[in-house]
Amino acid sequence: MGTQLSGLILAGGAGSRTGGRDKGLLLLQGRPLIAWVSERLRPQTCHLQISCNRHLEAYANYADAVFSDRLQGYQGPLAGLEALPPDHSQEFLLVVPCDTPHLPADLAPRLYQALLAQPSHCDLVYATSDGRQHYLHTLLRRRCLASLPKYLEGGGRSVRGWHAGLNCTAVEFAHAGNAFENYNTSQGLV
Repeated sequence: MGTQLSGLILAGGAGSRTGGRDKGLLLLQGRPLIAWVSERLRPQTCHLQISCNRHLEAYANYADAVFSDRLQGYQGPLAGLEALPPDHSQEFLLVVPCDTPHLPADLAPRLYQALLAQPSHCDLVYATSDGRQHYLHTLLRRRCLASLPKYLEGGGRSVRGWHAGLNCTAVEFAHAGNAFENYNTSQGLV
């Protein structure tokens, strides 16, 4: 399964909810959030990349490659996705944010199975849990990335808004507990 898709962790935010601190490098139980997320994704993917706009050398310890946004001024998570270097060897891309350290160990296989069960025109699947949509926990076919530049050029920044223009479906992770809990502030981190 991991040999069939690559992974991308989005860690390029400005840290507006963390007092300007780089969220992926905030510590949880003595380890950076990025370490937790990378550890969860590495066995589920064949190639792991991180989109980050600061501290590239620190993030390089947790992925096969790191890169930065092409758009200036922290344009949101889609700017990180838009800057993804082309990879024609893997049709599927698993995308997650850097602030969800308790990701399901079966996130990739469940999303992958769900995507393959859809008609071939389905572009992506994303996680839902207990009535909440997790649009940044998604598995997509790389072909849908072609729509991103136009969406961003038109002022679009919402992940949900971008999804609305694609053929997508939600995948329920029932009773997932804290699997999709994100750490948007430095509160709760120890």
